[in-house]
Amino acid sequence: MPITLVIIAITCIVSFMAFKNSRLMNDLILWPPAIARQREYHRLVTYGVVHADFGHLLFNMFTLFFFGRVMEGFFTARMGPFGFALFYIGGLVISILPTYLKNRANPDYRSLGASGAVSAVLFAFILLAPWSRIIVLVIPMPAIVYAVLYTGYSIYMDRRGQGNVNHSAHLWGAAYGVIFTLLAEPRVLPHFLNALMQPSFR
Repeated sequence: MPITLVIIAITCIVSFMAFKNSRLMNDLILWPPAIARQREYHRLVTYGVVHADFGHLLFNMFTLFFFGRVMEGFFTARMGPFGFALFYIGGLVISILPTYLKNRANPDYRSLGASGAVSAVLFAFILLAPWSRIIVLVIPMPAIVYAVLYTGYSIYMDRRGQGNVNHSAHLWGAAYGVIFTLLAEPRVLPHFLNALMQPSFR
């Protein structure tokens, strides 16, 4: 079974269980004091298999389903059968580390959801096919245009510091996705730059 589908299945099962089990949710969510004081380092990964609600889960898994399959093939060809799993788990950890370090002494802070790792997958895909058409809230647009809008919006909202969405994780996840992909295959950069010079929205 493809790793992408395994990740989606595990995330959906655990998220649905946690919707009805507050103890499970509390054991998996990113809560800084549990890491800093109790050394529960697993939370740097398990926060990504629980979600706030069904809409949050659906959006992340829908995005992962469409773009994860492409990137799984890319990383499998270069890193072996578990290459994509390594990439995805790294996305969970790297995207949340800045937030954790910033809030490690804040007992009121909590974070959950796979958005950081999903951002890594999406931005890795954009390197491969920047002009491919994606659908954003029923509006079709080139992937590279979405990347620019997404990045600008996340930076703006992160600076405002309002709401419950961890925009910092989105940005760090996106940056990780780009850097990891280029390290795995340096030829992606000239491919990306060449593709940018030849717009083809289809």
